[in-house]
Amino acid sequence: METNMFINNPSAHLPFSYTFTSSSNSSTTTSTTTDSSSGQWMDGRIWSKLPPPLLDRIIAFLPPPAFFRSRCVCKRFYGLLFSNTFLEIYLQLLPPRHNCFLFFKHKTLKSYIYKRGGGGGGGANDDGSNKAEGFLFDPNEIRWYRLSFPYIPSGFYPSGSSGGLVSWVSEEAGLKTILLCNPLVGSVSQLPPMSRPRLFPSIGLSVTPTSIDVTVAGDDLISPYAVKNLSSESFHVDAGGFFSLWAMASSLPRLCSLESGKMVYVQGKFYCMNYSPFSVLCYEVTGNRWIKIQAPMRRFLRSPSLLESKGRLVLVAAVEKSKLNVPKSLRLWSLQQDNATWVEIERMPQPLYTQFAVEEGGKGFECVGNQEFVMIVLRRASLQLLFDMVRKSWLWVPPCPYSEGRGGGDGSGSGGSEGEVLQGFAYDPVLTTPVVTLLDQLALPFPGTC
Repeated sequence: METNMFINNPSAHLPFSYTFTSSSNSSTTTSTTTDSSSGQWMDGRIWSKLPPPLLDRIIAFLPPPAFFRSRCVCKRFYGLLFSNTFLEIYLQLLPPRHNCFLFFKHKTLKSYIYKRGGGGGGGANDDGSNKAEGFLFDPNEIRWYRLSFPYIPSGFYPSGSSGGLVSWVSEEAGLKTILLCNPLVGSVSQLPPMSRPRLFPSIGLSVTPTSIDVTVAGDDLISPYAVKNLSSESFHVDAGGFFSLWAMASSLPRLCSLESGKMVYVQGKFYCMNYSPFSVLCYEVTGNRWIKIQAPMRRFLRSPSLLESKGRLVLVAAVEKSKLNVPKSLRLWSLQQDNATWVEIERMPQPLYTQFAVEEGGKGFECVGNQEFVMIVLRRASLQLLFDMVRKSWLWVPPCPYSEGRGGGDGSGSGGSEGEVLQGFAYDPVLTTPVVTLLDQLALPFPGTC
């Protein structure tokens, strides 16, 4: 368990830089800066006498990378991660969210079919290491970090993230099992197996400090050799004592095609893309019903993706009207409160889109959002484009140094082996997630490792 993963990054740096200015009588000052106007605020005689509870409150507001670096200072700081008193302060203060993105090298459905047909083994990695790893990107600092998941058993792949937890689902066809882990502390909790056998369903996750909601849809195994998008089921547990263990939800709309495998949670609803033709499926948790929402310009979309941004659903896609006098572009739409109307909120500048189209090469792309940030991941090359909705700025992100050159450069966009793509999720790192203790009441056996 690597709880110091933020320290081991050689590119890590302190989150703040201080400028010390001497007073006009600098020639009479001593070796310390206690006589300067700025130095008096950093006087060790003051800071060393801070009461521990006040110091803990200050540390609780540190961004996660800075917090883990601070654990190198002394034994007391190192032990804060396991201190109930500090964690209670952390939960009471609710520090600002540190919005990040978490990426994994994920095998495509095609590669899984080949692997199963050829009798190959499963697991997070097929190189025998039996260790899964993720790549954390901080859009505020434009920095990459590596996270390892040695406690995830073989035969599970990442499926989502919410509330500081990352969900992993079993690869084997049948009654799927989901694990929830907090990568910062290495905790793992298991949900009970689903009630219907499935192959690669679409999975939605929503975690709050007091509840866990999971919705699974599609890829019903109607025989050992055939699947169909027929049903959905939901899991709910909350601090109020209400449990709903994989209750069958309403049936999916007819002729739906769920290929992305992901859902987005926005204000009590799960959304996922429907293909051929493009539309958006919405599951209302409280109403227990599915509805189909028409996508904007659905006949001209390419590589559409859904994401959540500040409490609203956003659709990102390339628009290609080959027979009309409309330039190709990449656009963002926001779904309005009526759950039916789309409004275009942004369009990639045309010179940038021309460059983007050359790099993308028609191979497609994936999008993931977290608050004001949108990350666009190209499948063909190891390139990502970051869009800041607040600043209206576009930025090519430096390639992840931990995923480059780890498999031979096959053009998959991940730098990994053939059949792998870089799949991303919105991730907000938190130091503790007490809501998972509700799962302990289910008394489930943890799957053994191979």
